[in-house]
Amino acid sequence: MATYTHTNSKGVKYFLHYKDVILRGGREQRIYFFAKAEDNSNGRVPTELPEGYSVVENPRNGFLTVKKNR
Repeated sequence: MATYTHTNSKGVKYFLHYKDVILRGGREQRIYFFAKAEDNSNGRVPTELPEGYSVVENPRNGFLTVKKNR
């Protein structure tokens, strides 16, 4: 599987990862986040951008988030 990469407006390249976490109520949920390194340490797994999601950049600081399309 190829890893999704995104370069923000400041020119920094990020790699999309996911991690399965257990919430307080015991429910498991998959979270998506960006990191500068492509490694898969600490349970994070490089991944493609899931279908139905898009990348949003905060214009103030260049922070990237994954948002579900409506």
